[in-house]
Amino acid sequence: MDKGLGIVDETFDAVGEALCCAAAIRLGGAVQVLIERSGLLDHYIPIMAGVENITAFLDGQEFDNDLLASAFAESWSLGAIYPAGLAGRVFVNDWSRLVFGTVGLTKANQQTYGAAQALDFASQAAAAWPSAVRIGSFDSLARFELACQQEAEDRLRKDGLPDLWKLAEASSQQYRQAAEQLIG
Repeated sequence: MDKGLGIVDETFDAVGEALCCAAAIRLGGAVQVLIERSGLLDHYIPIMAGVENITAFLDGQEFDNDLLASAFAESWSLGAIYPAGLAGRVFVNDWSRLVFGTVGLTKANQQTYGAAQALDFASQAAAAWPSAVRIGSFDSLARFELACQQEAEDRLRKDGLPDLWKLAEASSQQYRQAAEQLIG
């Protein structure tokens, strides 16, 4: 395990990384429901373990290179192995790309794109949701996700990481409910 910032270089974007982790957690609520249905839960678990390891690092703990490597590999392949005939395939694929980029941000030599590009995958996933969804005052998952991203940035700036994680978990439940409605 690497301690402190030894795993990252001076270009590490902690704010961007935190916002990407929050998005991965948020959308992960729906992904978990879809993945359970597809029988691929054994691929989801190491991905989320890697995301949780990054959140722990941002909270001052150590990185676990094995967890991150597993999350990186699983997120690379999950979109490709998710069954094409099941609803939510594009959503799962874009979420996988979000996580792949999020994990990649922790290592300068694995950065495929920056935090802003990774967050775009969260927006793309929400826009690709295969059915009409109403969450609170939002008439689509895309509008809900945009509001979530804006609120996450505000919450991080004003209240810090613990409140960001709470917000991500709460929003994750709304995504979970949308997925449960989708699969009936």
